[in-house]
Amino acid sequence: MTTDTATGPDRSFLFVLGSSRPHGNTEILARAAAQQLPPGTRRRWVDLAQLPLPDFQDGRHESDGWTVGETEEALRQATLEATDIVLASPLYWYTLSAHTKRYLDYWSGWLTVPGSDFKQRMAGRTLWGVTAMADHDEVVADGLVTTLHHTAAYLRMRFGGLLTGNGSRPGQIRDDERAMIRAKTFFQRETPLARFPYEEQTESR
Repeated sequence: MTTDTATGPDRSFLFVLGSSRPHGNTEILARAAAQQLPPGTRRRWVDLAQLPLPDFQDGRHESDGWTVGETEEALRQATLEATDIVLASPLYWYTLSAHTKRYLDYWSGWLTVPGSDFKQRMAGRTLWGVTAMADHDEVVADGLVTTLHHTAAYLRMRFGGLLTGNGSRPGQIRDDERAMIRAKTFFQRETPLARFPYEEQTESR
């Protein structure tokens, strides 16, 4: 986990990188958006592919529970310390990457740890999404938007929407001028509370 030097008392962004490719198109797009955050905004970056995090084991209904590892606990604390969580995942089969989905699976465990207040503490925070995809038609990312929105709604979080861009070959996202322009104002969007059923309250792209 790495933390930018800039810090601030009000907003704290956790960028969760879910690609299996280092410095991929999704990360490039996420960093372009992060550069536009106001000075003093705290930004932490977590590359899930570099963390020794095992597959999630659902122990919610086992009497012995499970032992929380050091990496898992560090990731949980980083999540809880952020006011804004940005899931930066390439679009794999029209949804999250395996690394990113595993991270959300761990949220299920954190919800049910004895004495946990994970759901209460996540309420009111903001969930964002950033994705690069090979398809030029952004409608193919609608499933990812629904996944993120419903996750936010369940935890009573705000939803900032999904920043999309086109890129398959390394660095190709830089050629998507429209995506790079949208990245400049992405984190300035309104972030309404997510609610069921999903009704898009702001432009999602």
